[in-house]
Amino acid sequence: MFSKDADLESRASAVFARCERLALFTEESGRITRPYGSRALLGARDDVADWMSAAGLTTRIDAIGNLRGRYDGSDPTAPALLIGSHLDSVRNGGRYDGPLGILVAISVVERLSGTGHRLPFPIEVIAFAEEEGLRFQATYLGSRAVAGTFDAALLDLTDGERITLRQAVRHFGGNPDDVSSCALAGTQVFGYVEVHIEQGPRLESRGLPVGVVTGIAGQTRADVTFRGETGHAGTVAMELRRDPLPAAAEFVLAVEHVGRSTTDLVATVGAVSVDPGASNVIPGSVELSLDLRHPDDVVRDRAVVELHDRARNIAVARNLDVNWQIVQENAAVPCDPELTALLARAVAAAGYSVEMLPSGAGHDGVAISAIAPIAMLFVCCAGGVSHSPAESVDICDIAAAVDVLDRFLGLLGEQVAHMHGEDQARDLSGWVSTASLPEMGKTRAEG
Repeated sequence: MFSKDADLESRASAVFARCERLALFTEESGRITRPYGSRALLGARDDVADWMSAAGLTTRIDAIGNLRGRYDGSDPTAPALLIGSHLDSVRNGGRYDGPLGILVAISVVERLSGTGHRLPFPIEVIAFAEEEGLRFQATYLGSRAVAGTFDAALLDLTDGERITLRQAVRHFGGNPDDVSSCALAGTQVFGYVEVHIEQGPRLESRGLPVGVVTGIAGQTRADVTFRGETGHAGTVAMELRRDPLPAAAEFVLAVEHVGRSTTDLVATVGAVSVDPGASNVIPGSVELSLDLRHPDDVVRDRAVVELHDRARNIAVARNLDVNWQIVQENAAVPCDPELTALLARAVAAAGYSVEMLPSGAGHDGVAISAIAPIAMLFVCCAGGVSHSPAESVDICDIAAAVDVLDRFLGLLGEQVAHMHGEDQARDLSGWVSTASLPEMGKTRAEG
């Protein structure tokens, strides 16, 4: 049952209901699939825009298609705090990955607006138009545009129907020739906070509704292709074959071994393509995907080198060619110590144990960290399941997230006001107290 007042229960229930509503916007019947630029994403964005406006935010659509809502502070010219997450989905995804963070942010601003309270800084709530990379195989398009790190060459990417990203941006109501206008300078923003489902089982195992993220793991994605010689399955003797498929199998096992033997490393081969892919033909080539993640870039880089060497040695031993291509690399992103400490104080003030944990998944904060310090609050999800229709979040845990974000903004507003008094300075760095965090609180079961 709820441990808070009826108003908090009502707000959490509204967030839950809105997640259900957004789940109806999909490109594929019977499951949630909401790629960038799609009619489904447009419909979801329209509903969120209505909810933002009703909450007292002034809304606009930027040139990449992000929905941005602004709630001015007592000093509207001060740098803003960004709160956001993404509105797109993976194929056959869940209801909460992305939308939950947007809707919790709207609820918190709605509470401020309803009381007429203004913080010493503006708040900008952003529903990023793309994070998952489903349609164009490029991630963080929305947040990279806001961070000013969007590469214009991406506009030439094509989807499965040969539609370019440039065309998709136009169809989505954006302007591909003006993506640079989305960017915020570092002087316009002093921090970014995101609420997101954990996508892991740790909070559930601890009996906690929320946790404070310490950082986002670095990631390397590579394509590895073994090439040999195709031939007839019934006529080429085994000792004469240059078959790349056993090499690929050997490499997959090497990836598993490195992942299991390296603390905190996760290593995945998620896609395998065999050419020509016929039951009576010796393959000519096999292409594999490789995904490596670790919170320490040194450890991740060491694993990349080890597996690169392993692929090369396998190819040499089997008289094959191998091609290794890094397709994406993101450094680990630590969360800001001061924002994180304040978020932890808010968790403790809400009466919960403070659980600090890393994120193995990427988030929009990776891109936004280029212009501002970031912090993240994880919300417990059942079984740690995400990117799946089985994704599930309890209303009680949503209530905890809403409560913590309320308290976080209150603490942040008090801290800024205390530091700068009535003459609020434009530089809001260094305002957070890093007092010792309370170690005891209550678990979900106790609440």
